[in-house]
Amino acid sequence: MENLKAKDQERRESELAELHSLEQKFLSAQQWKTDYRANAKWERYLSCDGSPDPTVLQEINTFMSLWREDQNEDIQLVMEKGEQVLNLIEKLQFLLLDTPPNEITEKETLQYQESILELQNLLHQKYNGATEHLLKTANMYEDSESGNMQAVIKDKNVTFCIWANLKKKVRFKNHVFCDVEHGFDLPKSLAVSSVAVRILHTHYDHVSPLWLQCQSVPKLEVLDSEDLTQHSKDNVEEPEEEEKKTREEPNTPTEKEMCSDGRKESASSFKENNSIAGINETEEETEKKSEILDILSQVQDPPMQENTNEKEEAITDENIVDLQQFVPVGGVYHIDALRLPPQVKKIKDWNMVELLDVGLEAYTYPPEEADGATHPPIQITLRLSDDVMYFKDPVIARWDPAGQQWRTDGISNITYKTQEKSITFEIDAFYTIALLQDVHCNMLYQAWELRPTGTDEALLRVTTVFATIQIQIKGDQCMLASVAVEEKDVLSHVTGKWISPLDLRAVLKKAGVNIFPGEHSHKYVSVNKKAPLAEDRAYQQMALVASAFAFAWSKWNLEAGQEKVVFKVSEHLKADSIEDKDWSLYMFNGQKAQKLKITETSEAFSEELEDDSEFHSTLYHMLKDFASKEAMDKVEAASCLFIDVVYQLLLATRVLTYS
Repeated sequence: MENLKAKDQERRESELAELHSLEQKFLSAQQWKTDYRANAKWERYLSCDGSPDPTVLQEINTFMSLWREDQNEDIQLVMEKGEQVLNLIEKLQFLLLDTPPNEITEKETLQYQESILELQNLLHQKYNGATEHLLKTANMYEDSESGNMQAVIKDKNVTFCIWANLKKKVRFKNHVFCDVEHGFDLPKSLAVSSVAVRILHTHYDHVSPLWLQCQSVPKLEVLDSEDLTQHSKDNVEEPEEEEKKTREEPNTPTEKEMCSDGRKESASSFKENNSIAGINETEEETEKKSEILDILSQVQDPPMQENTNEKEEAITDENIVDLQQFVPVGGVYHIDALRLPPQVKKIKDWNMVELLDVGLEAYTYPPEEADGATHPPIQITLRLSDDVMYFKDPVIARWDPAGQQWRTDGISNITYKTQEKSITFEIDAFYTIALLQDVHCNMLYQAWELRPTGTDEALLRVTTVFATIQIQIKGDQCMLASVAVEEKDVLSHVTGKWISPLDLRAVLKKAGVNIFPGEHSHKYVSVNKKAPLAEDRAYQQMALVASAFAFAWSKWNLEAGQEKVVFKVSEHLKADSIEDKDWSLYMFNGQKAQKLKITETSEAFSEELEDDSEFHSTLYHMLKDFASKEAMDKVEAASCLFIDVVYQLLLATRVLTYS
């Protein structure tokens, strides 16, 4: 053993130098992505396709100003324009996530966040304008049976369900929108009132705080910074250390980098932005802007808020939803009672309507002047989207605009029908509702496997309690190959499309299948804690050799302790499946790799070395001892972009800690 250690020490420097040379592929991939971003910016500038560049303040402000002034409130046109707005928001969110801190300034970050919030706000204002326009002509949509108005208008982004109480008859107090199977049952007092009910289902979430949509892959230091510090001190001379730090930079600004100097700067830049666009603001718009500034100040400086007593009290309130643990899945349902505007009257050849300059008015329920009287609740039934997986009964929450948080109080008598995919509940007032799912219901993973399937191609399979997710990797992109639940393929609308790892994360999370641990996930899942240095270097070196070697979960990883990771490895050059006898067990701590004598079926864990094997400073050299020349040639020839995508996915799924 002493001889082996001495031999390892002798060749350590040369092995690290050789690995460092191979690791240059990560830097090549970073440079390629930097050039790609610069080229994309240039292409966007040259395209002149009529849509604004969301990163150019003057263009985006002009776009919003022109749409505010556009009086055409036809619902179809608003929905078409809405799709363009959603694309602009997505582009800005992607830029915030994808751009490294050294390529984006604090001012740009703040500008993009403000633009996102303004676009979201404007879109909802337009939806309200379209709803009002529709309600003024409610009698055109009169139902032959009840005499009341009912309309369902939808596209891939939004569904409008609108009912207007034209006849005011108690026997028509409940209604089901046939096309979408959403419905309600009103109290009698509303059934005889001049009221309209709108269930506006946005298939996206513009209600939750902005930070929820802009979360990057967390840095590994979060879990165990002490371990990393100690390892860094021990390895300060290592040539790859500096490069590793460069690569460990997250793909978006950290929370501190995203902060401004507080609300004053937000407010001043906001005013500056609007003077450029030359917007004449109404009182309502000014009020909305101050709301946006409030939201921005919350987005930008959460640490400061946590120090206040208010925040401390809020955390102890069990009705407040912890968005680190539960997130809205399947979009948001804006459930509103609205005052019915004056209707169009036909007099001879004239259509006449009384115009009120109040906009869309909410109908207050329960009434504010209620003197202690109890008011019956409103019953709501929602048909859940087929594009989303709910692995457990969803948690129903309502949005509290004052506290800027989701709450579970005010909602009662919940019935969830799994087969019908519908949920019925009662609310004491009209609220914006979301169905939330435990972020970590698919963690810990039961197993995982990464294996090459061709030149610069691989397949990552993650098996959870509820589902098996297969992700294909090819060059600089990946594809969701399948999501199987109880051996049935689901979510076919998002499978089979080649996208970036960042987009893949967004697609899976939106569909309710989250296999990407967040910064605070270790607080909610009993993780198999590993030292960040060992885990991160394992992912890097697995990615470097992923073109010729397959890796998989081992039960002994749980027994190896925090400082070491254990996984199965097999050279894999053909497309056939891997038999149990082909796997070998390897252990790695970031600085020393070894092949283990035990197998997956051994009775107890042992660190004893495989016969005729040695220690190595790197996993790469450890595998090289037993690999064919063909396999090592394939490793040398692997594309830097393929290696980078494999590393990104391993780092995003954290398979060595969350299995």
